[in-house]
Amino acid sequence: MTQIQEFLDNWGEDIWVSIIQTFQMTGISLGIAILIGLPLGILLVLTRPGKALSNKFVFGLLNIIINIVRSIPFIILLFFILPFTKFLVGTSIGVKGVIVPLVIYTAPYIARLMETALLEVDRGVIEAYEAMGIKTRHIIWHVLVRESRSSIVLGLTIATISLIGATAMAGLVGGGGLGDLAYRYGHLRYEVDVMYVTVILLIILVQGLQSLGNRLAARLKKD
Repeated sequence: MTQIQEFLDNWGEDIWVSIIQTFQMTGISLGIAILIGLPLGILLVLTRPGKALSNKFVFGLLNIIINIVRSIPFIILLFFILPFTKFLVGTSIGVKGVIVPLVIYTAPYIARLMETALLEVDRGVIEAYEAMGIKTRHIIWHVLVRESRSSIVLGLTIATISLIGATAMAGLVGGGGLGDLAYRYGHLRYEVDVMYVTVILLIILVQGLQSLGNRLAARLKKD
């Protein structure tokens, strides 16, 4: 108990600040990425050959762009767009400086997950609504999104966990958060206890999010 108390006295404040920064990076980036990724996923589905807004050019272009961005490892993307990040938000370090690369990394991933979830909707259900003369924009929300809510939640859970892993890597450019704490003190200064605690906290965070996502998806599936 004495060792734990001593550790908390030395590192408690730094760990708390890092946890807050991790939540800030994850929450802000996820929110923006969803606003970009969900419409992109819907557009990918609607512009596919044979769909309501079939357009080979738009579908092909989106497909290529998403595949290109997804093929770049986050750590490379992080350094590659540093000038663009600095131009856009005025800095390339700290929580503010990693939001841009986190969004660019996550949005295409969410778009692909949303596409997969929406394609699982029974085609017969969609055709029934189309036969009743329901407009495409209403079908998107009341059929596609509603019928695939469970899969969308599971997809967003996976994306969030992936995003948390990316925030940890953001510590390499001074992005803040648990990853930055583990890198600066756990790795560079050989503070092994700090490294262990940050890893445990990340495991708890991921396990909690996955359990929450699974429960919410199961409840939506029953509804």
